[in-house]
Amino acid sequence: MSGSQVPAGSGVPLLRLEGVTKRFGAGAAVDGVDLALAENEVFCLLGPSGCGKSTLLRMIAGFERPDAGTIRLGGADITADPPHRRPVNMMFQSYALFPHMSVAGNVAYGLSSLGRAARAARVETLLRLVRLEGYGARRPDTLSGGQRQRVALARALAREPRLLLLDEPLTALDRALREETQSELRALQRRLGTSFVVVTHDPEEAMRLADRVGVMAGGRIVQVGATAELYENPASRYVAGLLGDVNLIPGTLGPAEPGPSRAVETAFGALRARAPAPALEPGAAVVVALRPERVELGAHGLAATVTERIFLGDRIARTLRMGDGTTLRASGPATGAAEHPVGAEIRLGFAAEVAAILPA
Repeated sequence: MSGSQVPAGSGVPLLRLEGVTKRFGAGAAVDGVDLALAENEVFCLLGPSGCGKSTLLRMIAGFERPDAGTIRLGGADITADPPHRRPVNMMFQSYALFPHMSVAGNVAYGLSSLGRAARAARVETLLRLVRLEGYGARRPDTLSGGQRQRVALARALAREPRLLLLDEPLTALDRALREETQSELRALQRRLGTSFVVVTHDPEEAMRLADRVGVMAGGRIVQVGATAELYENPASRYVAGLLGDVNLIPGTLGPAEPGPSRAVETAFGALRARAPAPALEPGAAVVVALRPERVELGAHGLAATVTERIFLGDRIARTLRMGDGTTLRASGPATGAAEHPVGAEIRLGFAAEVAAILPA
């Protein structure tokens, strides 16, 4: 699925980016991005620091002006519109709450066009929405990190934007609170129907929140799709590694053959995996991308030795040394936990359809 596509049946895109580019000096922070976002969709921009995702978000918000390209919202060209003229709001990583204002004052900021009674009613509704009833008179410095995050979210939603932009919104929270808030944020989005664009460097967060994910590298969106699609069918070793733990096994692509799989010759033996794109010729240098949970341990297959075994509660992670010294990672349920201890000689295999052949 290319970046310009939206999910089937979604109609005219809410947001469309066409050739959007932003340069700082000689380099392009964002380089010719095409993207379409549907109504009522959560879209995550995923990538490491410096890949261009926050710059792209700031251009959608109007805080940066593209050097080239067009930004359309609901079909209207908003490329040159200032932030206050866009039906868009942005929630920053720092939350940017006003410390001298109460919670209610922070949420009401930007609602000056409403009368006092309407403004108070709107604030009460928003605080109820984010489960902060009774907190209106408190100051931000008396709240926990999760509560401050919810105040910032209520403020961002106060003017009922058609599109809400969230820049690494949960980075400051500890793991347990982050997971809880991710679930709350997704549930809130479903109730409101507002489209979200979320910037994150955390693949687990993208998987929890997003309908679709756009993976960024070097200022470009290199692959777009549902999280399951990207996880199972990465277009490159970069995408495979970004979406979770993966074994990348180097080898040489075997001869063309009919059927859904192809052979790859590796240093420790021949493997079979899903047939790659036709552009890869026999003899090409490739990698087999194999997720650790797809490795099957048993009595048949390639010989290996267990060199490390880590109990992780619901599963066990093992490191396996192949005959040539190559190491692979395997992960499986913690049932039968005594099986395959460190030092055990085992056999391993995997179904061809669960491994991808990618350019090296």
